[in-house]
Amino acid sequence: MSLQILVFGFLFGAILQRAQLNKYNTISGMATLEDYTVVKAILVAIGLGIMLINFEIGTGQAIYHVKPFIVGGIMLGGLIFGAGMAILGYCPGTMAVSLGEGSIDALVGIVGGLLGGLIFTAVLPAIEPILGPNLGKISLFTIMGEQTTYWFYFLTILFGAAMILLAFYFDKKHKAPNYRWLFAGLALAVLNAMVFLKVTSNRPIGASTSYPYVADQLTGMTNNGYFGKIATPGHWELVFLFGALLAGLVFSLLSKEFKITAIHRRWEHYKGKSVSKRLVTAFIGGFILIFGARMAGGCTSGHILSGGMQLAVSSLVFGIFVFAGLLITGKLFYKRK
Repeated sequence: MSLQILVFGFLFGAILQRAQLNKYNTISGMATLEDYTVVKAILVAIGLGIMLINFEIGTGQAIYHVKPFIVGGIMLGGLIFGAGMAILGYCPGTMAVSLGEGSIDALVGIVGGLLGGLIFTAVLPAIEPILGPNLGKISLFTIMGEQTTYWFYFLTILFGAAMILLAFYFDKKHKAPNYRWLFAGLALAVLNAMVFLKVTSNRPIGASTSYPYVADQLTGMTNNGYFGKIATPGHWELVFLFGALLAGLVFSLLSKEFKITAIHRRWEHYKGKSVSKRLVTAFIGGFILIFGARMAGGCTSGHILSGGMQLAVSSLVFGIFVFAGLLITGKLFYKRK
């Protein structure tokens, strides 16, 4: 089973790396509206994923894994997560791939994320009241009375096609030099559909749960309800991310692009060449990123991608607030020297 998860993670990392979706320059470029690669790939992945996963579920090959719409956690956590992503320039999953390529700032971001996960575990009982109310697991499927009718499938195809068309609209407005974003989006949808199957992992892809899982184990903070809840998914995601890290390492070595680095082109353009400044910021960004993810119950891969493919209201709302936090922070944080 662990080997299967490792392979899934390796494929995930390979897809991200091929389209450079894991790169600091790509993600920070999205925060400043200078690079639309991530947005386009996500839209294509969700679009095709809506069709694939709902078909799998309708034919009994998979089940829904919709995250509950915990209003405060989704909205506030989304804003915090987006801010962390803008500052750090990585997502919980892309940090592993970039670390494999030699990015030291990704390693520091991971350490910050571990602390963020640990602190979240410690303060969860105190902040739980602001995370609610919990409106339950709402999706197109539940809204339509949990019936997979022809009308339901028509809407899933319609929503899926609309997502893909929106990606091409963005590409027309902001033309990319190649279509790697398209192939990456299609591949991510197929990969998630494979992971969803009952005969494989019977769950969506994800990354952020591994951070509190590892941090809580390292510090012995396991005698609490939250750790009991995240132990199984946290272990799965840890193995998955290790596979992603291996993909980053293997393909960067094969392409002779492996390089120990902390300063990336966009960072130097906006913030200069100070390594210490970059690493401190990466640590803070990693902390904020994971704390926000745990407030919302997921991240880019486990919430926006996987939840979006299920047309889950919680994930779609989370995505809106993530991009709001990302763009607001990007505008404030990235100012030319």
